[in-house]
Amino acid sequence: MNRRQIFRLNLPSRTLVLGERTLVMGVLNVTPDSFSNGGKFLDTNRAIEHALVMGAAGADLLDMGGESTRPGSCGTPAEEELAHVLPVLHGLRGRLKIPISIDTQKLEVAEAALDAGAEIINDISGLKSDPHLAELAARHRVPLVLMHMRGEPRTMQKGEFARDVLKDVTEGLRKSVSIARKAGVAKSQIILDPGIGFGKSFAQNYELLEKLPQLAKLGYPLLVGTSRKGFLGAALARDGKPAPPQERIWGTAATVTASILNGAHIVRVHDVAEMVQVARAADFLVHPALRRSI
Repeated sequence: MNRRQIFRLNLPSRTLVLGERTLVMGVLNVTPDSFSNGGKFLDTNRAIEHALVMGAAGADLLDMGGESTRPGSCGTPAEEELAHVLPVLHGLRGRLKIPISIDTQKLEVAEAALDAGAEIINDISGLKSDPHLAELAARHRVPLVLMHMRGEPRTMQKGEFARDVLKDVTEGLRKSVSIARKAGVAKSQIILDPGIGFGKSFAQNYELLEKLPQLAKLGYPLLVGTSRKGFLGAALARDGKPAPPQERIWGTAATVTASILNGAHIVRVHDVAEMVQVARAADFLVHPALRRSI
């Protein structure tokens, strides 16, 4: 079990302390082809309602994306992505009490989202798609999540996987950090994500969860997203058929627990109410001092 380093993340509206307890980031996909909900929240009013439900259920952060990055997806034009996210951001302004992260690889989308109230940029490409995102984060003084992705969503699960996944992820994240730092992003404003499910074999995803303590040695807070992903479907298969996303909640709970015990500061999940319980219980294992409060 690994004790987490404490970090302080400065947002425009507040300071978040990372490491005293696990923060739960709720996922809101406002796309027509998400792997987990298949366009369920493409309607603006429904998306707003779901965001508020997640906030009420205990989410500490909301991560909103208007472009599907599931394996095999081909990308979304910036205009379409903006049409998905901006009405929801405007509708949540003054109503949602938790910070919003914009999940995008595009400068235009990130800038418009920040203007509409988002306070964190989450770039799944780790600045490979557009390094200028780092300059935007530095200029607005907002945190930047740098994720590792091998390849691109359209082909990432078809290409050759890394021989040494930990080395591949570590080197990739170091490159992303170097770009961000050179662009002026403060070290204290960077969060790293190993990119579970993005260009890794199913077995490699489990290996990364096991070796999170080694990624923590890079000296940055860790965000881990395992929720409902394909490697869980494979492990939970019946009669040779992967479990569908909606039947992966307990597998998600197991990997969220493993992530926390191995040093994750933030867990990114779809099932907020359930994973808030998982995170709270796991935190009592990570921080013995918490036990004195019960």
